[in-house]
Amino acid sequence: MRIPLSPPPLAELLEDASKKKRLTTLIQRAPELAGSLRYRHWDKLRRLTPPANLSHRDWWLILKLGRMTDYRLCPLRSTKGEPFRYTLSDPTSEYLRDIDSRASGTIAVADPITNPDLKDRYLINSLVAEAITSSQLEGAATTREVAKEMIHTGRSPRDVGERMILNNFLAMQKIGKLRKEPLSPEIVFDLHRMVTEGTLEDPGDAGQLRQSDRVIDIRDFRNTVFHVPPPAKELEQRLVAMCDFANGNTPKGFMHPVIRSIILHFWLAYDHSFVDGNGRTARALFYWSMLHQGYWLCEFISISEIVRKAPARYGRAFLYTETDDNDLTYFVLYHLDLIRRAIDLVRDYVDRKTNELRLLEGRMRAVAALNHRQQTIISHALRHPHQTYTIESHRLSHNVVYETARTDLLELAKKGFFSASKRGREWQFTPASDLEAKLQSPG
Repeated sequence: MRIPLSPPPLAELLEDASKKKRLTTLIQRAPELAGSLRYRHWDKLRRLTPPANLSHRDWWLILKLGRMTDYRLCPLRSTKGEPFRYTLSDPTSEYLRDIDSRASGTIAVADPITNPDLKDRYLINSLVAEAITSSQLEGAATTREVAKEMIHTGRSPRDVGERMILNNFLAMQKIGKLRKEPLSPEIVFDLHRMVTEGTLEDPGDAGQLRQSDRVIDIRDFRNTVFHVPPPAKELEQRLVAMCDFANGNTPKGFMHPVIRSIILHFWLAYDHSFVDGNGRTARALFYWSMLHQGYWLCEFISISEIVRKAPARYGRAFLYTETDDNDLTYFVLYHLDLIRRAIDLVRDYVDRKTNELRLLEGRMRAVAALNHRQQTIISHALRHPHQTYTIESHRLSHNVVYETARTDLLELAKKGFFSASKRGREWQFTPASDLEAKLQSPG
């Protein structure tokens, strides 16, 4: 990925237009061009064909002046002390309305999300998906299947990649419990400590701000510097300001809660407050903010699942903001699209899994006598006939207490659907070799 070309300075464009006595003419054309183009960065715009009788510089000047009339400031400041800003340019309002209607309130959703008996199953799967993909974005090389097996069986991580994924999973669970708590530096430190435990070169860096003797910048493999974060001496003060912003204490006036969550994500990533783990912590704070502000469905979505498919777009959204007068609109629009697509995915997932369960129930008469957790493990066992299950893995997969998980599995063994044996003090359960036939039998 390359650094996008910065736009020509506004003062220079205004001076050129004034010298050529074109400024008034250009301003008069603004209504004609308003809304005619997506929120393009100069680096993209300069490659497009401009409207009739306009140069690329004229075109940019008109668009830039229009954006400036709608700028809204936020408390985040650049390393040069300049404010970040954003606009509510189209289609921002449309995206916000869509997210409001689908991710908060009491809007009707698929039964597995609202049914208390099934909710935890879908929640755990969503947390696993986010934990895996968020870690993969930061370099974890573990495959999805291996990572799922580790989390569902409760085994210990075998390498740093698996440790990153398990850390993320535990942090996402923690966020669900913190949703009603105001954000504080201590919570940020705790979350960073959770996502980085056992993965840092110096374990002492976990939950600690960067120190002044650690010079940090973000580079690619060609040694190109993409971002130089604020100096370490400013981080403590900036963290306090970030928490004030997250808690709605700043700025004065209304800011849409989804935009607040997105800017919070950007803020920690921009400050790069820690030696490592900033991306994972920033995404964790986004989830906390959305849940804190009532967007309950976001507990079930995975934005990293979308980011992983086109990681360069994620990076460009940051770079567009930094190279165009700290205009956060680029990152806001990108992130709003992420959220909407993630909501689509979770709804598709729920519909698919609901249909699978219905087909299973219709095909296998014996399943009707089992509870939803037992039905789920049988469905999994049919697809993974050599899988070994434990009471702990079943407990973790469904977020239930140990005794409930134990009862579920022992009952399945009693019915002959699983074989039960002990390895040391741990019960292990394997699917019966004729599981499908047993399920289809009348008794």
